[in-house]
Amino acid sequence: MEFIDLKRQYQYLKQDIDKNIDDVINSTGFILGDKVEQFETELADFVNRKYAITCSDGTAALQLIYMAYGIGAGDVVFCPDMTFIASIEPACLLGATPVFCDIEKDSYNIDPDSLERQINYVIEEGKLRPRAIVAVDFLGNPADFSRLRQIAEKYQLLLIEDAAQGMGASYRGAKCCSCSEIAATSFFPSKPLGCYGDGGAVFTDDENIDKIIRSLRVHGKGKTKYDNVRIGINSRLDAIQAAVLLPKLHVLEEEIAKRQKIARTYSENLGQYLKCPVINKECISAYAQYVVVAESEEQRTTILETLKENCIPTILYYPTPMHLLPVFEGNETYGEKFENAVWYSKQSFGIPFSPYISEEEQMLVIKMIQSVFVK
Repeated sequence: MEFIDLKRQYQYLKQDIDKNIDDVINSTGFILGDKVEQFETELADFVNRKYAITCSDGTAALQLIYMAYGIGAGDVVFCPDMTFIASIEPACLLGATPVFCDIEKDSYNIDPDSLERQINYVIEEGKLRPRAIVAVDFLGNPADFSRLRQIAEKYQLLLIEDAAQGMGASYRGAKCCSCSEIAATSFFPSKPLGCYGDGGAVFTDDENIDKIIRSLRVHGKGKTKYDNVRIGINSRLDAIQAAVLLPKLHVLEEEIAKRQKIARTYSENLGQYLKCPVINKECISAYAQYVVVAESEEQRTTILETLKENCIPTILYYPTPMHLLPVFEGNETYGEKFENAVWYSKQSFGIPFSPYISEEEQMLVIKMIQSVFVK
C-alpha cells in the first residue's frame, strides 16, 4: 500500500502528461517558456489572483516574498510552532528573527491569541521590529484568516499565506493562495498539486510586487537576464514540471471532492477512537495529509506497531515543534509554553491518504486501527 498513491494518479493522467512532456522535449525549451506561461495563467485563474509567479520550489517562493518586501536583520517574522522549517528558514537566511506561536487544538493552525501575545511581547521588549506573519494552511486546513487579517492590520504587519499544503482548499468561499496580501505554495510531489520534482509559486494582486518577484527569480534581471537591476536568485520552474502540473491542475477539483469523501469515511469509522481532523464548516480542506491524534504517546506507539506489522505505512507529521529544533535552541520564546504544539507532536500520526486509495485499502487501515481498541 502506498502512503500517497502517485502511481495511480499518473496512470489516470498518463496520456496528457506524456504528451505534454514530449512537447517540451521536442521544443527543447526546458526552462520557463510557453508551458510555464500557460500554467501560470491557469493557476492564477484557479485561485482567483491576478498574478501567479512560478519558481523552483516552495521554499524559494517564500524567500522571494521575504526578499520582495525587504524583510531582514532586525525584523521579526511570527510563525506557527507546528510547521516545516521551510516556512521560516528563508527569513532567517535573510537575517530576520523567528518568533514562534502556539497552534489551535482543533485546526492545528497558528493560534491568533498566542500570536497577539507574542507580538506584544516583542513590542514591549523594543529590541526588534515586528514585520510579518506567516500563516500555514496546515495539512491543507485553512488558517483563520479573518482573525489573522485583523491582527495584521492592527499591528501593520505583512500577512503571508504559506499554502504549501493548501492548494485546492478554500476559506469562506475564497481559494487558498488568495486569503492574504501575498501567498506561496509548493509543488513537491506529495502535495495536493504536485509535480515530478520540485516547484513552487507566489500569488499576488500587486502589479509592482509581481514585477519585482519575476525579476528576483532570474538573478534580479531588468529588461533581460544580463540587465541586472537588483540582487536576486536563480529560481525558475522547469518547463517539464509545468507540463506535468497542467493535467493535474485540470483534475484538482475532482480530486479535492474525492479527498472529502475519503476523509469522511475515515472520520466516521475512527472518530470514536481517535481525534480526527476538525474542519471549520465554512472551509474546505485539501487534506494534504490525514492526521489523527491518539490519547497518549503509548497508544500511538501501539497503533503504529500494529499498522507496521500489517505493512501499512504511517508518518509523524511533524515529530518536533519548531521551538524544540536544535537550530532554534536559545531563541526567545517570551514564556510561551506551546502546549498544543507539544501535545500534537507527541500523539499525532498520519495514515495512508490520496484521491486514489482504494476502498479496500482504506477499510484495511480502518480495520487494523480498530483492532487495537476492539479485542
